[in-house]
Amino acid sequence: MSTPTDDEAAFVDRVAEFFAREGLPLISGRVVGWLLICDPPEQSPAQIAEALQVSRSSLSTAARLLTPSGLVETVRRPGDRNAYLRISADGWSRMLERRYAHAAGFREVTELGLRVLGEASDQRRERLANVNDLYRFLEAELPALFQRWQRTRGKDPSP
Repeated sequence: MSTPTDDEAAFVDRVAEFFAREGLPLISGRVVGWLLICDPPEQSPAQIAEALQVSRSSLSTAARLLTPSGLVETVRRPGDRNAYLRISADGWSRMLERRYAHAAGFREVTELGLRVLGEASDQRRERLANVNDLYRFLEAELPALFQRWQRTRGKDPSP
């Protein structure tokens, strides 16, 4: 079993702090931090729990939070009954792509709010209109940004 060095543990904790500021539990951030540097890159829940000194139930909860985004994935090895967790090859891109998709959804919500406010004063509509403008901008610009990123990786998504 791989045990993190003091420097590795400090790195894992810094990743956890970053993700905690994004609203994720510390344990989820610690799992991401460990999966970014562990060897081998695929770790069983038992290996991760031992390395991070956390309970398997905490780890299970963290994995359930991290896998829907596409950042962390579960893999199986032929002939092995265990499941392993790893950072997906394109996990960061998939996670951000999901966030981009949310821009359109929240823009629609803000437009509903603006319709609800109808002819309310500009002062009353201003906060919501600012958010709507931002999400409209993000919805228009993020796909091009993502395509540029893909081209830099040699994965040109456009003709």
